[in-house]
Amino acid sequence: MALNNLDTLYRQVIMDHYKNPRNKGTLEKDSVTVDMNNPTCGDRIQLQLDIQDGIVKDAKFQGEGCSISMASASMMTQAIKGLEVETALKMSEMFSKMMLGEDIDSEDMGDIEALQGVSQFPARIKCATLAWKAMEKGVHDE
Repeated sequence: MALNNLDTLYRQVIMDHYKNPRNKGTLEKDSVTVDMNNPTCGDRIQLQLDIQDGIVKDAKFQGEGCSISMASASMMTQAIKGLEVETALKMSEMFSKMMLGEDIDSEDMGDIEALQGVSQFPARIKCATLAWKAMEKGVHDE
């Protein structure tokens, strides 16, 4: 696939997650809740995680911000549900490396791969990593 077509596809995936976010809302039961914001551009997120026996059983988020931060939160919550906490943390580490422009095996990243172009825009990296940082904080606080 030509690079232009790939960029277009990635933009469509990001906009789909922004306009139709997965896992937006709140969890009814007791959960780990993390509030984070990016003061640089005003993105803010509240992430809730239901972690049982070392597994992320459910994840929901609320917040407001740019398309990249909200799409990233949607993709992240979708990706980590059902994963062991250690696997979710490894995925977050891979995502951070991707944001730094490092080559990673993105085959297991699903829609998240669409965010790799953000690494070319340093001012937007914090937007993309906000939800991931919240998840890392949440699993460590759990």
